Amino acid sequence: MMSDSTFAELEQRAAARRDAVSHGHDALITCDRLVRIFATDGVEVQALQGLDLVVEKGDLMALVGASGSGKSTLMSILAGLDVPTAGAARVAGHNLLAMDASARLRYRRDVVGFVWQQTARNLLPYLTASQNVALPMQLRGRSRDKAERVESLLAMLEISDCRDRRPYQLSGGQQQRVAIAVALANSPSVVLADEPTGELDSATGEQVFAAFRRANAELGTTIVIVTHDQAVANNVRRTVAIRDGRTSSEVLRHTEIDAEGQESTVTREYATLDRVGRLQLPAEYIAALGMEHRVALELERDHIGVWPDAANGAAGQGTSDDSTDRGN
Repeated sequence: MMSDSTFAELEQRAAARRDAVSHGHDALITCDRLVRIFATDGVEVQALQGLDLVVEKGDLMALVGASGSGKSTLMSILAGLDVPTAGAARVAGHNLLAMDASARLRYRRDVVGFVWQQTARNLLPYLTASQNVALPMQLRGRSRDKAERVESLLAMLEISDCRDRRPYQLSGGQQQRVAIAVALANSPSVVLADEPTGELDSATGEQVFAAFRRANAELGTTIVIVTHDQAVANNVRRTVAIRDGRTSSEVLRHTEIDAEGQESTVTREYATLDRVGRLQLPAEYIAALGMEHRVALELERDHIGVWPDAANGAAGQGTSDDSTDRGN
């Protein structure tokens, strides 16, 4: 007969399997404890350190973080340009760790579109705007409705008058909007953009971001943008911050209508809790309270209190009453 401890172990394993299946199983993008290690001359650098991320179909979101935080590494993995060292990553049902070279090529052609920061990198200089947009469809063997699709995308992004111009005849903003049309040509599940407004002034950057919003609203395309542009980060429904190779916080925004019919945007920031219970406290909070090495925790009815370690000379735990006040 099995002992109680054996039954308990089996139950724990079954629960773990259920959890593995349920974690983002119906999301468009799921990253589970994603790790990417680069080794140069025997020195290892962990660009991603167990990152978790779930992106739902139809999302319009931004990824932000300091240089070296891991956000560009994550984008390269999602684009099929790099392979993670460990963990799991799935996009539109494709296992990014299990694809061979030919499957990866099909994935980049059919599943994801990509817009680079450098405008010249997105377009072939000897092709017109319409020819650049048509090229991904030609490579896919799609010809029946190619011309109609090109015209539709250029019209949606308000650059129909650029159809016969080559890149050098376009402004930076026009080039990026053509690049968005190229990324959308094969109706991808997701468009990834790496600092798409980084080389543009604020007014032109807003035009480019408006093109992303239009593609998201009219086509339902999921769009993930890496950006340092706070104007972009403040105008998406969801902003995810990456710090030290992990997601650290999220900002969610939604529109509310008051009793007088006036619309307002409600913004709420959250710390990200990963699947093993880790979270990153904001650096400014840690500095303000002198926290280091360890913290004291106390479970309340509706929150968890976090205090500096009293042994370090910082303020210790408060009473249950004032901890409740600070937690709300």
